Amino acid sequence: MNVSFEQLKSMVVFSQVVEQGSLSGAAKHIGLSRAVVSYHLKKLEAHLSVKLLNRSTRSISLTEEGKAYYQSCKVIAEQAFNANRQIENMKSEPVGLIRITCPVNAGLETIVPALNEFKVLYPKIELDVMLTDEIVNIINQGFDLAIRGAPLVDSSLQATKLCVLTTCLCGSPDYFDRNGRPSSPADLSSHDWVIYKPLKKVLELKKGARSFSIEMKGSITTNNASARTAFIEGGHGIGRVPTYDAWPKVKQGTLETVLDDYHLSDINIYGVFPPGAADSKKLRLLLDFLKVYFDKQISQMSLSKTHFNQ
Repeated sequence: MNVSFEQLKSMVVFSQVVEQGSLSGAAKHIGLSRAVVSYHLKKLEAHLSVKLLNRSTRSISLTEEGKAYYQSCKVIAEQAFNANRQIENMKSEPVGLIRITCPVNAGLETIVPALNEFKVLYPKIELDVMLTDEIVNIINQGFDLAIRGAPLVDSSLQATKLCVLTTCLCGSPDYFDRNGRPSSPADLSSHDWVIYKPLKKVLELKKGARSFSIEMKGSITTNNASARTAFIEGGHGIGRVPTYDAWPKVKQGTLETVLDDYHLSDINIYGVFPPGAADSKKLRLLLDFLKVYFDKQISQMSLSKTHFNQ
């Protein structure tokens, strides 16, 4: 059975329908209309004289023939993608689109400033940046990179550590005037907290060989880092805040740190990407750039903090 160029296109479309989980998702991912995607599927099934998909108004599933055929279509699509990537990597100046997702506050405070500098170095690389505190499915939604502050849960993804962030305990001067400053971990239990949902509600502190566990309780809970810091500045309780976010506000006088001689667990920041995506020259450049950028920023912040404490 001969394979035409049109059938090769239909095979790639079919593989995307399977991977995206719907005709609409595949259409959006590859830049075709849903009607065209449906046309390719019908033509492919007619040419093969088999049914590849069981379709309903809400879901699709592979037939036995579809499962077997998908494996071959997947290889063809991957080979075409790899061929394009090899050509891209041979170009002297990197070009192309990188789609990135990251948390809102970390994005505004750290990632966007970093990408500003990256774009100056590589002007022909296009950036599509989505700031959200939700954990998105980067494969289904077509992202090349996600910035996350937690180890991998999805084993089908890959990750590289970009940096390690320290955290501190903060409250507003007004809050401490009204409620007193905690001088030991035991004092923390009687304080109100601004609780950040992505983190555990039990706070772990260490000093030397001793460890302390504090259950955080408060009347304000949020999943947004910027909102958390704003509520703390507003005098509604103590909170655990990344040092990069807290320190400018400490210098401005809107926040004060407490129990600085106790150690809080650090936050490891990862760049998460689909399997094989790091073979792309432009993504490797970005990952390497971010590691260097964060190292420099953390060093500068440490020097600034030391100078401020003197």
